[in-house]
Amino acid sequence: MVARICKRTPTKTIKAAHHHHRRRHRKKSPPKTTATAATIISSINKSISTCKRRIAKLFSKLVRITTPKRKSSGYKYKVLKTQHTESESVHFLAPKALFSDKDNAFALPPLIYPEKRTIFLDLDETLVHSKPDPPPKRFDFTVRPRIDGEIMNFYVIKRPGVDAFLESISEKYEVVVFTAGLKEYASLVLDRLDKKGLISHRLYRDSCKPFDGKYVKDLSEVGRDLNKAVIVDDNPNAYQFQPENAIPVKPFTGDISDMELSKLIKFFQGCQRHVDMRDAAKEFVGERYDR
Repeated sequence: MVARICKRTPTKTIKAAHHHHRRRHRKKSPPKTTATAATIISSINKSISTCKRRIAKLFSKLVRITTPKRKSSGYKYKVLKTQHTESESVHFLAPKALFSDKDNAFALPPLIYPEKRTIFLDLDETLVHSKPDPPPKRFDFTVRPRIDGEIMNFYVIKRPGVDAFLESISEKYEVVVFTAGLKEYASLVLDRLDKKGLISHRLYRDSCKPFDGKYVKDLSEVGRDLNKAVIVDDNPNAYQFQPENAIPVKPFTGDISDMELSKLIKFFQGCQRHVDMRDAAKEFVGERYDR
């Protein structure tokens, strides 16, 4: 009985000693307080970094806001240069045409041939006349734009001589249609009117400038030299910002005997002698009033 007890006692002692040895060499996990402190420090570092970035942005913004504006007389915009082949001299585009209030959102692409002049053409009552339902007795084609979710019918009459007019002026001039009409309507009309692609660019109502309840076509916003451009329009309100560039025409309302575009063909064929297109426009207006 005593011997049996002596055999068991060493076994229990060894197991107890081995268990104690394992507990003593087991890795101790870091105290919870240490882990929490590390998390807090990391969070503080991120907050400091974020604050630094925000302060830098705020400082940069404050510098831009508080920078005093120079007087217009002592400050010149950096502008693009183009070559004037007629006089072999370099001229500068107007600063306003390059730096508009909307980051030049309305500017046309640069001219491929800088020496080429530009004719801006109105659409309704200048090149065509259109009306909604009911249809007139005579019309050339129909367009059906969707406006405010509703499909509408417009019956379009082309002004007499419009095809020959576009053919003639597109040989020597850049032709741009500038209309106060909605794009949904005007684009469909121009697709039918200009099947040969004689019109270089199209500008719609969203390129006009609302002013005193009217839509004004501000030529200084479209990236073309004002001394090399004219606008043909039946509505004086449309060109009130640059009346010296205007070629006024009679409104077309469907008269099949209208000869206005035939007169313009002769005018544009002969006005190349003018260095400044505004002089040509002045001559045209003077001749019209003298008649």
